[in-house]
Amino acid sequence: MRILLLMLLTSVCFLQPALAQPQENFRIELDPPGQRDFILDRANLITPEDEAEIKELADKLLTDTAAPLVIVTINSMSDHGGMGLRIETFARLLFDQWQIGPAEVNKNVWNKGILLLVSKNDRKARIELGAGWGREKDQLCQQIMNEQIIPRFKEGDYSAGIKAGAVSLERMARDLKLPAAPKPAWYYPVMIGVVALGIFTVVSMIRRGTGGWAWLFWGFVFAAIGTVLYHMATSSGSSSGGGFSGGSFGGGGFSGGGGASGSW
Repeated sequence: MRILLLMLLTSVCFLQPALAQPQENFRIELDPPGQRDFILDRANLITPEDEAEIKELADKLLTDTAAPLVIVTINSMSDHGGMGLRIETFARLLFDQWQIGPAEVNKNVWNKGILLLVSKNDRKARIELGAGWGREKDQLCQQIMNEQIIPRFKEGDYSAGIKAGAVSLERMARDLKLPAAPKPAWYYPVMIGVVALGIFTVVSMIRRGTGGWAWLFWGFVFAAIGTVLYHMATSSGSSSGGGFSGGSFGGGGFSGGGGASGSW
């Protein structure tokens, strides 16, 4: 019995390094795109027009803020050695393997890379952030995933979802207001009804005479709507500037575990 126990303990000691080895040396079978190409579309989900717009947006973001925005689409994680992995694990490993973004800028800790990964057949997507973001952007990332990306994926419009995600992530990186979520199907009929009600009320007041309160009430309503629309149209902010001339990969960037996931 003692001999059997000793044999089991010895086996565990030999197996333990072997079991730990895959995690340490595990490699995703994907090479990064060019330093300023920003997109690796292995699943062919992005239209040429959207790809050009995303690249232009990402190039300016990298130059202005040293925060690379990288988009990766694949058919499945298993195609690239990731069978059985969660999307969070796959994205983190890929982020670290490619070393997305510079770890430092002007001797200051930076590490603000952004990865958007879409695995079509797994029906999963992940926004993975560099460690420099901490966890303060997780809620915004989840909002982008839920409002901009996944609804469009559910409609089968992958390119539009990826572009909307990229636009929103660029605005997040610049600390700007996120784009509004797509309007639900009932939105426009309701708005038409509200406008019709307003017109009916005004006509009715003109015909029958009006009290001052009615004019004041509707004046306040339309003024409030106008103010909201104005602020939505003009909300903006300034980029951090800086003229970063480096590339997206090999800068020592590593994931901090922040971001958000979604499925459809």
